[in-house]
Amino acid sequence: MNPYTSSGSVATMTANVSGNDSLNDLGDGPRQPGDPERYPVGAVTRRLMGYVRPHRISFVASFVSAAISVILQLYTPILIGEGIDLIVAAGQVDFDALLPLVTKLAIVVVGAAAFQWLQGYCVNRLSYETVRDMRVEASDKLSRMPLSFIDSHAHGDLMSRVVNDVDQVGDGLLQGFTQLFTGVITIVGTLAFMLSINLTMTLVVVLVTPLSIFAAGAIAKLSNKSFTAQQRIQGQLGGHIEEYVGEQKLVDAFAYGPHAQQRFDALNAELYTAGERAQFMGSLSNPGTRFINNIIYAVVAVIGCVGVITGVPAALTVGGVQIFLSYANQYTKPFNEVTNVITQIQTAYASARRMFALLDAREQEPDAADAVELAAPQGEVAFEHVDFSYVPDRKLLQDICIDAKPGMRFALVGPTGCGKTTLINLLLRFYDIDAGRIAVDGRSSRDYTRASLRRAFGMVLQDTWLFEGTVAENIAYGCPDATREQVIEAAKRAHAHKFIVQLPGGYDTVIGEDGGTFSQGQKQLLCIARVMLTDPAILLLDEATSSIDTRTELQVQAAFDELMAGRTSFVVAHRLSTIRNADCILVMRDGQIIERGTHDELLASGGFYAELYRSQFAQ
Repeated sequence: MNPYTSSGSVATMTANVSGNDSLNDLGDGPRQPGDPERYPVGAVTRRLMGYVRPHRISFVASFVSAAISVILQLYTPILIGEGIDLIVAAGQVDFDALLPLVTKLAIVVVGAAAFQWLQGYCVNRLSYETVRDMRVEASDKLSRMPLSFIDSHAHGDLMSRVVNDVDQVGDGLLQGFTQLFTGVITIVGTLAFMLSINLTMTLVVVLVTPLSIFAAGAIAKLSNKSFTAQQRIQGQLGGHIEEYVGEQKLVDAFAYGPHAQQRFDALNAELYTAGERAQFMGSLSNPGTRFINNIIYAVVAVIGCVGVITGVPAALTVGGVQIFLSYANQYTKPFNEVTNVITQIQTAYASARRMFALLDAREQEPDAADAVELAAPQGEVAFEHVDFSYVPDRKLLQDICIDAKPGMRFALVGPTGCGKTTLINLLLRFYDIDAGRIAVDGRSSRDYTRASLRRAFGMVLQDTWLFEGTVAENIAYGCPDATREQVIEAAKRAHAHKFIVQLPGGYDTVIGEDGGTFSQGQKQLLCIARVMLTDPAILLLDEATSSIDTRTELQVQAAFDELMAGRTSFVVAHRLSTIRNADCILVMRDGQIIERGTHDELLASGGFYAELYRSQFAQ
């Protein structure tokens, strides 16, 4: 991969591809993620199970542990009820039968606790492993997305999908599913135990329980839309904050802080409203179902006491009433647990929909099945009647023809928005052309793999990009295996060595994010050193010396002359003094090449180039 195709630099470059060529209005194409609303609950659940399948051992172990733990917990009330019946009145305690019963009860309680711990361990392991797989897939997906997709979406929102939404899925759905399974076993097991004791009292419990189910279902349906809206707005807020923090200097320079704050306040207020609504709807579930469950408990207690006294509707002992009271609690407990986590589950489903919408977005067109590696590139480049537009109904480049032989230096000049940098994007296949052909070494660029094609190019951009790491690591970004001597030599050729050795740590000085406190000129020199180290066959220089003072520019220009010797070069420039020695100057306007020739030839013709030159050097 070319060392300058990172998301940071490319996104910046493409956002300024042609001046007025906005990427915010790209029309149809592989740019928008799918609509999260089109993923029903069943589809989301099935896809989640696909991530769980590779970790089926933890999955099965968690459910087996949950089943054993529930059964032991359900057996506990029977032992307690039997114990109560052995303590009827003072002086009537059957100690011979009670002591073994207490021992048995202790074993059951310890066993239930042990399997409950094992269940928690398995669920956590399953959750972490599944979330890891989801995040890896989401990250890989972003690496396969076309550049237009990355540029047309808030980076903060994409980061939120990969980080926050995946966490919500792991914390909410996986653990929620386990609680649902535990609840089902509890309900079935409770029914079985109650039926084995008394049919009449079992019917009493079962007939009044659906009230709790209906209440929880109604509230869940109402809250679903609120949680979906909450996650959507949270993604927008994340995107805004990422842009605000990432461009803080620009925000301050234009005194845009109050406006950015207003935008933040508006999104934050919208998130507050949506979150408040979602949390309120979710919070109704627990107290609502608990209220109904308390009514159920009171009804069972009254009917049970009547049964002890009168034998109607069922003849019960005191211990039997205690058993049914415990089972009434056990039977309704799963509904309480589900409603307890219903907020988390709703949020998790909303997050899963957002993540799957990203995973289902159209990817960059893959390399052709018969694509070959571009080995030992010679540097011959040809544009053959190339047409291109970012938006289908807005033409940009029209009938572009260029024939660059190895070692030739081409300069691209023209007003902002004419398509100069777009030509470089097309060379690197950041975008594919609409018509015509781009050939490298006599073969269509589509015939090569993108990776090998981009390795043939070295690019220095007007907008620099440095990552958080040492100076040496930044220079060696395109050649990780380069020796320290090679790094130093590249820095010397770029005239960066002098200021580097004056740093506190020299080449081991750690650079902050996006260059930290380095000046723009210093950052540009480091980027130039980086491309010098890669020693590419073709050079692409996009206003590469625009941020350097005049004296340093002369030194760097001399280094470029040395680097460009014998290599094909394309130089985008507004300062015409830097391209006088170009073999061919291409003058562009409105997406077309209107003039071509050497500096002297174009001046002699008295055309558009001559006007540009005179406008820069008029006395």
